Amino acid sequence: MLEQRRNLALACALSALAGYVDGIGFLHLGGLFVSFMSGNSTRLGVQLAAGHWRDAAEAVGLIVLFVAGAALGSLIVSIRSAFCQCWVLFGEALLLAAAALCYALGTSSVAIGAIVLAMGLENSVFQVEGGAGLGLTYMTGALVKVGQFAAAALTGGRRWAWLPNLLLWAALVVGAICGAVAYGWINLAAIWFAAGWALILSGVVFATTERD
Repeated sequence: MLEQRRNLALACALSALAGYVDGIGFLHLGGLFVSFMSGNSTRLGVQLAAGHWRDAAEAVGLIVLFVAGAALGSLIVSIRSAFCQCWVLFGEALLLAAAALCYALGTSSVAIGAIVLAMGLENSVFQVEGGAGLGLTYMTGALVKVGQFAAAALTGGRRWAWLPNLLLWAALVVGAICGAVAYGWINLAAIWFAAGWALILSGVVFATTERD
């Protein structure tokens, strides 16, 4: 999947977008995430153990919304159109724009909900038929592959097979830096930039998709 330059470039662009959005969400929520559900699951366990039911409910809500977004993305992909990637990205752009608009209208909690849905949706961009595809909003799997492919390279395998996954991780980190800076500048209004980026990517994918 990442062997093709187009796919790698798109995956890195989307990982940077996810990092940007997650950096904003992390700062706004004070330690919870809008795309990294492993972290939210750990926070859920800790809050349950401490008896902090309200904080635990917040973590559960984020997880449920993320799963709903992933399910919505899978439904779009199930149409099996040549332009399903484009439609997923366009849907993400709409959700992020809606989030920015909700913030402008003073409903930050609704804005966060739309952002989480968008992050779940994004993970369907590279979904393969019959199952999951490439995770774009979390990097644990990518870092595991870096280690595995690096070990393979040391034992006679492909020399640079680890590099694409390392680039995905680096893109997410760079995106998170930009998100943190933007949030410090204009708070959740920074999501407008994410919506614009998702819309641009949707157009690029549309223009570069091979017609049947």
